[in-house]
Amino acid sequence: MRSSGRKLHAGHFAFMRALVEGLDLDKSWDRYLATEGSATDKRVKRSTIAWIRSEFAAAAKRENKPGTARLVLLNLGGPTEDAPAPASKPTAKAPPTLEEFVQAIGMEDFSEAEQIERYVEEYGKASQEDPKERTRLQRRARLIKRQLLALDWLEQSVSQLPAGGDSVEAWFAPSLAGHLKKAGLHTLFLLAERINGVGWRWWTVAPGIGELKGARITEWMKLHADSTYLPIGEHALIRRSEADPGQLALVVRPATDLVPLEKFKVPAELDGSQGAFRAERSLLSASNDYEAITAWLATKQEQPNTQRAYRREAERLLLWTVLERGKAMSSLTTEDAMAFMAFLKEPPARWCAPRHLQRWSPLWRPLEGPLKAPARQQAQRILSGLFNFLMKQSYMIGNPFSGVTPPKVPVRPLGSGRTLTRDQWAALEAVAAEDKSLLGRRRARALHWLYATGLRTAELCAAKCGDLEAVDYIDATGAQRVGWILNVIGKGTKHRGVVVPSSLVDEFQRDLADHGKGTVTDEANKGLAILADLDKDDQGNKEGWTPSGLYKAMKRVMQSAAATMDGPNAERLMAASTHWLRHSHASHGLNSGAVSMMVARQNMGHASLNTLSKYLTTERDVAIREIEKFAGGKKPHE
Repeated sequence: MRSSGRKLHAGHFAFMRALVEGLDLDKSWDRYLATEGSATDKRVKRSTIAWIRSEFAAAAKRENKPGTARLVLLNLGGPTEDAPAPASKPTAKAPPTLEEFVQAIGMEDFSEAEQIERYVEEYGKASQEDPKERTRLQRRARLIKRQLLALDWLEQSVSQLPAGGDSVEAWFAPSLAGHLKKAGLHTLFLLAERINGVGWRWWTVAPGIGELKGARITEWMKLHADSTYLPIGEHALIRRSEADPGQLALVVRPATDLVPLEKFKVPAELDGSQGAFRAERSLLSASNDYEAITAWLATKQEQPNTQRAYRREAERLLLWTVLERGKAMSSLTTEDAMAFMAFLKEPPARWCAPRHLQRWSPLWRPLEGPLKAPARQQAQRILSGLFNFLMKQSYMIGNPFSGVTPPKVPVRPLGSGRTLTRDQWAALEAVAAEDKSLLGRRRARALHWLYATGLRTAELCAAKCGDLEAVDYIDATGAQRVGWILNVIGKGTKHRGVVVPSSLVDEFQRDLADHGKGTVTDEANKGLAILADLDKDDQGNKEGWTPSGLYKAMKRVMQSAAATMDGPNAERLMAASTHWLRHSHASHGLNSGAVSMMVARQNMGHASLNTLSKYLTTERDVAIREIEKFAGGKKPHE
């Protein structure tokens, strides 16, 4: 049953006019009613046409036009999905009586003349040269003209325009509206917000709505933007890979609102030019707090990952200071700093959004949710560093965060709770090996490189073929072999050489050869990312995944592996992330005895062996085995 809350729009009338005029049914459907469903779905088509006619008739009756109500129920446009005409009438069976025919097609309320005309249309055998046939055709033409005039009158009387606050069920087919509502998109406003905020693939949030239906809904929303006052950006009409960065940059306009730092407009009275704790003379040319933050971030431009982390914390502080505290950043007191740390622990919902929403999106927010103690501790450390920098540059006279007690974080072994077991790793390998698609092979490549090298996500994303170096070495048998070192610039812009198993390089070489790209040492491949999409490199794309893209790719593999396991194993894999592979590399290598502390330290990029010792569980395992032996292998309650 269709919702009584559905409204009639211009598309319904245009479609029915096309039907009356005998135009192609499927083409008319795709043109005017594509959001109702597929033109090939006869059931949907029949029920939609029947609903439209019934709504037309009901509207005419409300206007005290019973004749018009009967007229719009007539099918005058030839065969339709709700009244299909047989290819050929059976000759062996006599036609039904007029009474039987009328009951079969539901024309009991029509005049006898109309009933006879329809009966003759279906079963008459007179030729067009017959005067009676000509009379019938003339009468039918008059009825079609009357019906078209009736549709024009009805459209003026009952057709409505969509408004932004309307429910989706008022304008879309019940099944489509149901999928949208399950995804939390209850109104046209929320739907437009989602489309503009995510772009082409906005529909992934709503199971049951695929790419085709999503594109049709987007087009419908764009068509009715004048009445809803909900414009759909051009970026939402094309795939992300085809979108111009400049186009995306225009989606969110500069504002004094919850927008990224680069779009944030600080009111003049809160910009810090007259901050309470500004020093008289500064080594910075910055005249306000925003410019001071920019100068601080510029000192980290050679460390893009560090710069992103610093920007995130400064961004949150500046937004909170202006939007929530109503102060300039250079006017913050120690009490303000304490209030900000409490805010990070329990931020309002409007400050939070999923992490996958990118900075160009109007749905972006500075937080995902409440920050745990380690994240708050890091935020305080970074912000204290910001104010120390500003003090050293004589921009400010004090550091409000220096008097704030840092959150207490329990000291736990490095990687504790974030290391995969051998069985969990085996499940990941198995799932990755099963996917033979091009994307699946690329995910498997990333999975094995992360685990076998212990690289950080950003380090692997930045790795190029030109960073690989072939070196001669002597193996355990005394034979000379060729090994591989990946030259990495890690934290603090420190260089280290990470040993890469030759099996990984060999596998990568085979992939390159399959795509006609030579070897990793070829000059043409020097700038090719280790994780590049080799199928797209022909268009000049040498880049691999971004850290965010790699994170999502690995989460997909981990979720698939979780589906193959039960209980705690499944829960652990669902919670795992790319960084777990780095911890697992160190833990598995050290505890198996296959990797020494010295080698693990070099691959992981840790400054101290003491850090690596926290991965070792051998002493713990020995202790458990000895106590179990002492107790006779019995459980305490036994």
